[in-house]
Amino acid sequence: MTTDSEPQGERLQKVMAAAGVASRRVSEQLIAEGRVTVNGEPVVEPGRRIDPEVDLLAVDGQAVQLDPSRRYVMLNKPRGVLSSLADDRGRPDLRQYTDKYEERLYNVGRLDQDTTGLLVLTNDGELAHVLAHPSFGVEKTYIATVEGIVKPATLRRLTQGIELEDGPIRADRAKLVGEPSRGASLVEVTLHSGRNRIVRRMLDEVGHPVVELVRRQFGPLHLGPLGVGRTRDLTKLELAQLLTISRAASADAGAAEGPTASTTPRKQGRRP
Repeated sequence: MTTDSEPQGERLQKVMAAAGVASRRVSEQLIAEGRVTVNGEPVVEPGRRIDPEVDLLAVDGQAVQLDPSRRYVMLNKPRGVLSSLADDRGRPDLRQYTDKYEERLYNVGRLDQDTTGLLVLTNDGELAHVLAHPSFGVEKTYIATVEGIVKPATLRRLTQGIELEDGPIRADRAKLVGEPSRGASLVEVTLHSGRNRIVRRMLDEVGHPVVELVRRQFGPLHLGPLGVGRTRDLTKLELAQLLTISRAASADAGAAEGPTASTTPRKQGRRP
């Protein structure tokens, strides 16, 4: 029987070791050096106990996931695959990749059928919301092969803003990659909008229809050498970077709602 006088929670160094941060001994050293925070507050006492289901842990400012049921996967989506888990017309969709995992994974945002590149699959609904919603400002970078020779003035139009049928839009950054060849140019476009086919529509509006489009970067994630149609789990560093972005965004949203919302710990990743 548990009494009120018995210690509650688990020892911090044990939780850190279970999360793969470091051994218990090294974790104790990290705590003593003031490099560990719980719910945003530095911890230095070695006997600190926490509740892994509620408390938020960070080391050197980088968030640590304490929920072992959460999965984070990067996919290099091929052309012709729908960003959907259920297509009623029988077209290729993401189930051929998500079915490989025990967890029920969902795609974070979408890439249109003809666009290839980086897509995140996860069962962490809160993280997915932050990454996909344009209000949180998570940038995506695309490499587009387009028709014609793109001029500097065209790049300026993209970053200064253009008008589309569903409203104004501008790229955060736009630049040429290499030299135009055979009547085509490579353009790197970075933006945080989540509007449908937005890169294709922007480039079409400025007179350079897209021939091929690849998403190379999503927030801190880089596609790197991952082959088309291949998946891999995110590294601990990549996951830490994503979780740090997610928690900062949640804290900002909480601060806007009220003085207590941003500082109150909550269950990790419980949003469906």
